[in-house]
Amino acid sequence: MPASAMVTLIRVTAFRISEVASLLGVSADTVRRWIDSEKLPARRDEQGHRIVSGADLAAFVRSPADRGGTAPSSARNRLRGIVTEVVRDGVMAQVEIQAGPFRVVSLMSREAADELGLEPGVVAVGVIKSTNVVVELPS
Repeated sequence: MPASAMVTLIRVTAFRISEVASLLGVSADTVRRWIDSEKLPARRDEQGHRIVSGADLAAFVRSPADRGGTAPSSARNRLRGIVTEVVRDGVMAQVEIQAGPFRVVSLMSREAADELGLEPGVVAVGVIKSTNVVVELPS
C-alpha cells in the first residue's frame, strides 16, 4: 500500500480544569489544588489556560487511593456518596446514593438496610461488581 494511502488516526485528548472537575465529580478548586501540589500534571495551552492530558488524567484516576481500610475484594467500582432516599417494604429496601454526579440505586433486603442503618444523610459506598457494563461515547 502506498504511503499516501495510509491513514493513521491519533486521538489526543486534553481537558480544561472545569472538564476534569465534571468528569471526576469534584470542584474546579479541588482540581487546581491537585495541579498546584503536582499530584495531577498539567500544562498551559496557547491561551494560557491550564489543561490536563487525557493520558495523565487516566493515570491519576488509576493511581492508588485511600480505600478507607476496605477488605480485599474483586469489585473495583466504588462510589462514595450520600444516601438520598431509602424506601422499605416488608422484605426489600431500595437505597439511592448520590455519588458526585452519579445516582446509584441498590435493591437489598430490608434486614440489610436496617443493619447498616441506611437513612437519608448517611455517607455510604456503593460497591459495584458487574460483568455487563454498557460503555457509550457522548454525542
